[in-house]
Amino acid sequence: MDATLCILAGGEARRMGQPKAELVVRGQPILAHLLERFQWRGPTMLVTAPSRRSPAGAELFDREVVDPVDGEGPLRGVWTALENLATPLAIITTIDMPCLRPAHLHWLMQQLDPASLGLMLRRGSRIEPFPSIYRDSARAVVRQRYECSERSVRALAKVGGFRAVDAPLDWDNSVWTNLNTPEDFARFIAVESTAPNSPT
Repeated sequence: MDATLCILAGGEARRMGQPKAELVVRGQPILAHLLERFQWRGPTMLVTAPSRRSPAGAELFDREVVDPVDGEGPLRGVWTALENLATPLAIITTIDMPCLRPAHLHWLMQQLDPASLGLMLRRGSRIEPFPSIYRDSARAVVRQRYECSERSVRALAKVGGFRAVDAPLDWDNSVWTNLNTPEDFARFIAVESTAPNSPT
C-alpha cells in the first residue's frame, strides 16, 4: 500500500489525567486495539513525544518516531510523521479517536486528487483535522507553518494545495468520538463492551 498509517500519541492529555496510551480497551492497550480495529495492510507509524516514548503497544508498529520536544501540539506531530515518511502518502489520525474503521480510512484515500497536498474532512462548517491524509510533498508547507508559529492543523485546509471535503452523511456521530476526559472514556467503554468486535 502506498500510504503509511500514522497515529499521533504524544499529547499531554491534561484533561484525561493520564497518558492516553495507558488506556486499556477490551483487555489490551489502546494502541493494540486501534491496530486490530484498523487492520491496516500497509506500513504503520507511531508518533510520540520524549516523555511519551515507547508506550504499551508501540512494539506492534513498524516504526516509532519521536517529536524533538514535548508539548508542541499536533502540527508538530504531523511534521514529524511527514519527515519520517517512506511512502508517498500518510493517513494521520490520533490515539483518542477509537471509533474509526478501515472503510473510513480507505474512503479518505479515494478522495485525494493528484493536485492536492492534503485533505481533511468537513462537518457542516467545522473542519475536522483528523483523520486526514497528506502527500509526502506537503512536508515543506507543514514545516513552514510550524516554524512561523501557525500551529493549527485545521487551518491547513485554507492553504493552497490543501482542501476539505464534506464527510459522508452516513458516517454517524460515533466516528468522531474523541477521548479527552475520563468521562469520555467511560462512555466509550460502556458502548464498546456491548458492541461486536468488527473492524468493518
